[in-house]
Amino acid sequence: MVKGMVRESKDLQKYSLFDSIKALLQFTTVLPLGDLAPFEAFARRSWIYPLAGYVTGGLAAVLVICLSILGIPDLAIAVLVLGSVVLLSGANHLDGLLDLGDGLMAHGSQEKRITALTDRQLGTGAFALGAFLLLLTVAFLSVLAPIVMACAILLAEVCGKGTMAFLTAIGRPFHPGLHSTLHAEARPMMLVCTLFLMLPLCVLPVSIELVAVSILMVFLTSYGMRALAYRLFGGVNGDIVGAAHEIMRVVVIGIFAVGM
Repeated sequence: MVKGMVRESKDLQKYSLFDSIKALLQFTTVLPLGDLAPFEAFARRSWIYPLAGYVTGGLAAVLVICLSILGIPDLAIAVLVLGSVVLLSGANHLDGLLDLGDGLMAHGSQEKRITALTDRQLGTGAFALGAFLLLLTVAFLSVLAPIVMACAILLAEVCGKGTMAFLTAIGRPFHPGLHSTLHAEARPMMLVCTLFLMLPLCVLPVSIELVAVSILMVFLTSYGMRALAYRLFGGVNGDIVGAAHEIMRVVVIGIFAVGM
């Protein structure tokens, strides 16, 4: 066991933290960051997922402030800001949500649900779930004052990525793929580091109770999504992890809409 830990530590040293962060951002965003970093550099440190949330959420928060200064109506700001984080991510997580919608709507055996989840076609379930959550997110965002909206979208993106880190570590894959590659390298103890990466959210100019409840929901959403995935599909895949991010976003923004 000790030899295995030493070998794992030496393997990790092949990649710097900068390599891991660059690979993370290239995996989760469409930002032009030059040559591709080795994906393995991120796979070895999937606990850093929240750092991508600070980037996408931070850019979206700046957009909120800029649009509010220009006098753009709150509803329009909500639509533009939600669109910005979806586009920044290349709509990858949204794609997972749509696939989950098809999987949820499929009838029959577990195999049929997995087929609906993993095929390339989008059905009624995909559009229904995607439209519902996107509209609900806009509705929640539009009732928030600009400064609160900026904090909410930042918090939502970081917590969404935190949920991805948790589900990557605790979610047993049901077939070989991207998620199984990340899961094989993840260790539950690493999630303590993920939690520490989310703690700077406590300095945001909003109620500490809202931040605490949002971070708590990272745990609850992760385990809830795992339970759902195990029951319906027999395990977790990348689509379910991406869907968890989108669901976590609306959960956090909903907490702000109700709590402010």
